[in-house]
Amino acid sequence: MEFARVLMLKKVFIEKSFSYPPAAVLYPGTAVHISDVKKETVRKTIHLLIALSPALAALNYHFTVLFLITGVLSYTIMEFMRLIGVKVPLVSDLTTMVSRRRERNRFVLGPVTLGLGALATLLLFPPPVAYISIFALALGDGLSSLVGKMYGKIRPDFLLGKSVEGSAACFIATFISAWMVSHNHIVSLTAAVTATIVEALPLKDYDNIVLPLVVGVVVNIVI
Repeated sequence: MEFARVLMLKKVFIEKSFSYPPAAVLYPGTAVHISDVKKETVRKTIHLLIALSPALAALNYHFTVLFLITGVLSYTIMEFMRLIGVKVPLVSDLTTMVSRRRERNRFVLGPVTLGLGALATLLLFPPPVAYISIFALALGDGLSSLVGKMYGKIRPDFLLGKSVEGSAACFIATFISAWMVSHNHIVSLTAAVTATIVEALPLKDYDNIVLPLVVGVVVNIVI
């Protein structure tokens, strides 16, 4: 009886320890949350790569535009192939891995709207404005989602489900990146406030298009 009691105490101690994997069972939602964070990390790592567009455009504008068009068209074709059962090595597996629940067995739209957002911004605005807007998309929106998913706890109603922590990350990242381009505090503040407001709207993947365009319009007025 004493031996059984000791074993039971050890079992309870191990199950309540931090390192025991099934701890997620004791705290409902933990396993799902960790999985979501991993997916969001991979998604936003890809999202952050669009920040390379301004550097590429500064070197060769026409090549960058062509590269974005080709990227969007190529991904669209590969995604339709995935949906009919023809997998493209690496791309299809990566898309499936990072897709959200609402995207299961559906076209994953994020990479398309991301490429179109950067492309439209480059085509519609002069270089400084376009660069600020794309950085707002890549860094502001990207870090907002990642920080919000990992550390977001304060979610007031006026942020429509978004977190204060995520919005703060969007504001800071956009302000710093805008200042590095413009060296103007008013322009940087305007870009940061605009990006933070738009990012809080429930636009889903379409914020990849709306956010840089709105930031571009507002900054173009101020700059």
